[in-house]
Amino acid sequence: MKEETKLKKYRHFRLSLGWQILIGLVLGIILGVIFYGNTTAITAMQNIGTMFISLIQMIVLPIVVACLITGIANMGDLKKLGRIGGKTIIYFEVMTTIAIALGLLVGNVFHPGDYINIHQLHSTSISQYVATAKTVSHSGIWSTVMGIIPTNVFKSLAAGDMIPVIFFAVFFGLGTAAIGDQGKIILDFMNAVAEAMFKVTNWVMHTAPIGVCALIGVTVAQMGLKALAPLGYFIVLAYFTMAIFIVVVMGVVARLFGLNIWHLLRVIRDEMVLGFSTASSEAALPKIIDKMGKYGVSQGIVSFVIPTGYTFNLDGSAIYQSLAALFLAQAYGIHLSLGQQVTLLIVLMITSKGIAGVPGASFVVLLATISSIGVPVQGLAFIAGIDRLVDMGRTVVNVVGNSLAAVIIGKSEHEFDADMSERYLAEIRAGKSTIAGTK
Repeated sequence: MKEETKLKKYRHFRLSLGWQILIGLVLGIILGVIFYGNTTAITAMQNIGTMFISLIQMIVLPIVVACLITGIANMGDLKKLGRIGGKTIIYFEVMTTIAIALGLLVGNVFHPGDYINIHQLHSTSISQYVATAKTVSHSGIWSTVMGIIPTNVFKSLAAGDMIPVIFFAVFFGLGTAAIGDQGKIILDFMNAVAEAMFKVTNWVMHTAPIGVCALIGVTVAQMGLKALAPLGYFIVLAYFTMAIFIVVVMGVVARLFGLNIWHLLRVIRDEMVLGFSTASSEAALPKIIDKMGKYGVSQGIVSFVIPTGYTFNLDGSAIYQSLAALFLAQAYGIHLSLGQQVTLLIVLMITSKGIAGVPGASFVVLLATISSIGVPVQGLAFIAGIDRLVDMGRTVVNVVGNSLAAVIIGKSEHEFDADMSERYLAEIRAGKSTIAGTK
């Protein structure tokens, strides 16, 4: 009895995943300050952080494929799938456009580029992004559209190309539904794969505090806190804009569909902290898929909307791109007319969709677009150093945006269980829900 009592107390006082990650974040900052400029420590932390991200990448695609095939097969209706797909793309496009417009609005009101001398800033190499941007700019829109259809799905899986994999999984799911009882063995297998991968996800999440500590540690150790001071206003303004987008814009959209944004934020708070700490939407993707299903959204919609949003619904990135473009223009003393800013908005909308899934996508989008408003490309070298810090914030926006999208599409299709969502929310408030794989 005494051992059981001790075990209950241990479980009662156990830190949640979110708190563990926050502690890892603080320790990472401390280690970064202590080992500033120490190449041995930087290499060690970089490798540990990379190992954690690799663990996440290892489980993302199996979960997406398994959940998407079973979800689409259970849906089993091509017409319904087309309707859901149309709603999803329209919703993503509208929200992304609002995000870009908000970034431009804040940039015009607060003029962050007027308060710095661009030539006194420390520059960082952007050669890796330049090479990617050149490749993207030469590929064109048709290359992007053609790339949706995989010629070899195993090659797409190996490369981690999400959209071709989704395309294949959707048709495979429809094919599974079309063969009736014969497809039951496939569904049973895929359900088993999904359950096994969610179990692996819970194991991987135990290493999240260590991975986060290493990732933030290497960032601080490489840059140093002093490097942030000249661009502090821009960083604060970017975070302010992102917070406004979540609380006000997403809050209003949620209210229009009879939802409470604060309830959703409570459900995904650990995933927000994880996304913030790692600056990777992939890190939160498996748990978001799991949680949105528990929150009452049907598996078919969750499995389709969340992975698609991971590639197309990058609201945080859209805010950063528009704000950064205006910031650089102001820093170089370039006045942009209303027409030029509208052009910038349209170019950002098109370009951001054309390079979805490209490493360093937000930065590559800026490289591909700022020349259209006359800003020197080398200007990006002055904000490259803080890109990861801003990326942490925009990842949170992307995580929240994709979660909200799944619930909204679910409600629009009458495939959202309000009672189930209330029960799950009550469990989280009571601390009884599964946390990092423990109950």
